[in-house]
Amino acid sequence: MPKILDTHSLLVFFEKDVGFDKVKSLLVEAAQKGENLLLSSISFGEICNIVSRECGQEKANEIENIIKTLPIEIVDITTPLSTEAFRIKDIYKLSYPNCFPAALAKLQKGELVTGDKEFKKTERELKIEWIN
Repeated sequence: MPKILDTHSLLVFFEKDVGFDKVKSLLVEAAQKGENLLLSSISFGEICNIVSRECGQEKANEIENIIKTLPIEIVDITTPLSTEAFRIKDIYKLSYPNCFPAALAKLQKGELVTGDKEFKKTERELKIEWIN
């Protein structure tokens, strides 16, 4: 079952916040198995935007380069993914950026890795691995 990261999980990893060990463990396990965790391109952009806003463009560039070295596949947005994100937005009223990792988890029949409590309302439909 593929694991899908959201913005929250990677920010926790980079900030070494509560849940860091869980995300690190998933990254190490993925590397050892030669597999990739999935990250929507929307989440990737959101991470870089948050880091740029809070720490400056140089740090955002550094984070972007680090992400590209990790066992993470950045998944581009397709029409089916956008359609599923819209459906999730309509049903669960998640923030728009959060709809994409949720949609990716749904379409990939995967497990969303997060600590963002906004996803609590999707637990009936999505498999979630809570990091904290």
